[in-house]
Amino acid sequence: MSASQEKTEAKERAGQASLAQLPRLFVSRRWWWVTILVLVGMVITFRLGIWQLDRLQQRRARNAEYIEQISANPLMLDGAPLPASADEMRDRPALAEGKFDFTEQIILVQQNYEGRPGAHLVVPFNIDGSETAVLVDRGWVPSHEIEAGDLHRFSDTSQDTVEGSLQPSHTLSGGRESEIEGPQVEWYRIDIEAIQDQVPYKLLPAYLMEKPAASIQEELPYKVEPEIDLSEGSHLGYAIQWFMFCLMLLVGYSYFVKTRSTT
Repeated sequence: MSASQEKTEAKERAGQASLAQLPRLFVSRRWWWVTILVLVGMVITFRLGIWQLDRLQQRRARNAEYIEQISANPLMLDGAPLPASADEMRDRPALAEGKFDFTEQIILVQQNYEGRPGAHLVVPFNIDGSETAVLVDRGWVPSHEIEAGDLHRFSDTSQDTVEGSLQPSHTLSGGRESEIEGPQVEWYRIDIEAIQDQVPYKLLPAYLMEKPAASIQEELPYKVEPEIDLSEGSHLGYAIQWFMFCLMLLVGYSYFVKTRSTT
């Protein structure tokens, strides 16, 4: 055996010996307190990784429930209380039969559609056979139509059925958005509790976003589809990062102790 081979084997044996000694070095008088700190860091980063995986499973479960909800048959609104809270019924398909009350129409201002400024027309829909109405977001019209002031041409008094998706109220603490006396026409959000104060009938605690009748819309108001997010978020990526941090702590600390103990 040559001298170089002997040196190589000697280095390998020394490396194996030093690796075998690492557990004892970790708990030695010189390194025990650093080992405790590293172990605490590893436990924290590992637990954070597990937490992110739990969040991922929760997100997937919510997505499955959400898909089932938006795929359900339309709920018939008959004026009776909703079977669940408005938040729990977000984007649930629903329909109602009755008539629009365009005398109580309000405008949801500062709403964009494909990058263009405008507003949504929101009208109470009186449900047949009840004394209850549901607010309906009929869709978007451009700003110049609002400024012109003639919104009656968008009123369809013949419509007796409306179908769309339920949306929760955007409640604003403090009540009305304006101190102007009388009915408030321009609103920045659909706050059903506040709007209730200016209509003569009971409103359902959720509003209906009317769905488009066709894929290509040619007539105003343009119906707006609710934004649906079925992504899994960044939980898996964050989990991998935390597990990598945990591994880096172990490997980095082992290398640090090994090199310092052999010098």
